[in-house]
Amino acid sequence: MLLKLIFICAIVYYADAHKNNKKQTEKRPAEPDGPVTRSQSGSFLGSWMETRRGKQFQAYRGIRYAEPPVGKLRFQPPKLIRQYKERVDASKEGPACPLPVPPTYYVDEDCLRINVYTPSNNVSKPLPVIFYIHAGAFYSMTGRSDLAGPHYLLDRDLVLVTINYRLGSLGFISTGDSLAPGNNGMKDQVAALRWVQRNIRAFGGDPDLVTIAGCSAGSISVMLHMISPMSKGLFHRGISMSGSPFAREPLPTEQKNLAIRQAEILDCPTNSSKAIMDCLMAKDWREIGDSLPKFFESGPGGPVGMWWPVVEVDAGQERFLSEQPLGVLRSGRAHTVPHIISQTKDEFFWKAPPVLQNETLLDELNNDWENIAPIYFSLPQENRTAAVRELRAQYLGDGPLRNDERSTRALGRLYGDSIIGFGVHRMVKLMSRHSEYPVYYYVFSYIGNNSYYVDPGTGKPAGAAHHDDTIYVLTQSYQFPTIQTDSPDSHVVDEMTAIWYNFARHGDPNNCGDTPEIGVRWPEYDPAKQQYLDVGDRLTVRKNYAEDRFQLWDELYPIQY
Repeated sequence: MLLKLIFICAIVYYADAHKNNKKQTEKRPAEPDGPVTRSQSGSFLGSWMETRRGKQFQAYRGIRYAEPPVGKLRFQPPKLIRQYKERVDASKEGPACPLPVPPTYYVDEDCLRINVYTPSNNVSKPLPVIFYIHAGAFYSMTGRSDLAGPHYLLDRDLVLVTINYRLGSLGFISTGDSLAPGNNGMKDQVAALRWVQRNIRAFGGDPDLVTIAGCSAGSISVMLHMISPMSKGLFHRGISMSGSPFAREPLPTEQKNLAIRQAEILDCPTNSSKAIMDCLMAKDWREIGDSLPKFFESGPGGPVGMWWPVVEVDAGQERFLSEQPLGVLRSGRAHTVPHIISQTKDEFFWKAPPVLQNETLLDELNNDWENIAPIYFSLPQENRTAAVRELRAQYLGDGPLRNDERSTRALGRLYGDSIIGFGVHRMVKLMSRHSEYPVYYYVFSYIGNNSYYVDPGTGKPAGAAHHDDTIYVLTQSYQFPTIQTDSPDSHVVDEMTAIWYNFARHGDPNNCGDTPEIGVRWPEYDPAKQQYLDVGDRLTVRKNYAEDRFQLWDELYPIQY
């Protein structure tokens, strides 16, 4: 299941559509089949799509927003494209950034592409813009329409933008020196935001009303854009789903260990940063992208995270991060905005069954907990011995783990809280104290017909897993069918898209008269009241989500809030 989620091996071939097969003549070029948008940067030919409710909209896909990061530009910050010499054919899907995928899937190193979906490029009043940053732990997934499709959100009067950014070593390699300071994948995101500021008005969008949204790695990205000096003024709201840069320890200042590992995998020398980078520059991008599985050596129970944004060394470059995010936020120097923060009720619970069902792994956990648990749950060296003992006592009790329902539920909860839950809890607490704008907190507990994890025995969803709330905001045709209006899950699509629509235009997710799907008043998060929205079979306001569990984490890894 982990490989399925991370490497997207279940992706089916997504056929390119709306090809213009009309022959051109020298004297009179044929009129394009799709819509055309002209901005100050150039002209773009799009295609037509329909929402799930049959509303026609314009789609512009695969637009290069930066120069291809190939040749001498590999491992370099992106170079924003300001002018297009010829009309851009944006009627077809662009490639994903390099990662392991089936051979029929479109992947290329020339992957810095942006997609724009709009109801109309001719509007009397510019529409709010949602800029979606895809998930994938900074090493997988894409912003293509088969993973981040527009067919739900475009039933609302808004413009949706989705992007690719470089992944894994190509986007996040950091040797801690001038050869690879790091964060090129994050700088790709900034370049795409700058492209939006320059061009989105021509597509019907309001450059002064941009909401950045993301899940998992995308959620971490949203928070870090509020910290980065490069991103200031490029967005006006934020939606962070199941991911946080505030957890047990600060961000790294380099990840040379991963650079060395990448070099070893590809038979490159490792004696210096120059030797590593020179060798990797000469490798085919497919070798780099396809090498990802070799980084994972701890089996199905091991950690999910690997590459991270870093606090960059000053080598004369424009730095995405020059300080630890916590210090910037607590000192009042973050450029905060109205913020929705969320997690799912069961997050990474699905990592527990493969461990408990494997007799060898189960024995290792029971007999060598103090050495195995820090690897599985990515625990820092600080306070490690006490942490693994106290976490076992609170989550698992005193008895041995077994392959039964009780142990599965308990170990799954520990995985979820360790990988996602505690970091999100910490971000909510920090933002509600240090942001000058409202913070709204929700927990997604709805279990529908589809999920990123289904029980192998029943073939049905067994919880509200990591990524599951995205299923009701973005169509994801690579794995899930479109939720039709007569589906029992349809009301969740209506509720989630209403929340995003209201928030994008007003900075407040509540019903303002034209979104009756939202039948409750969702209060701002207050550290004293600790209220949140439970998105379950119906929308319900509750209090004190998992505070008893997260209190232990706060005691083990204390910070000054």
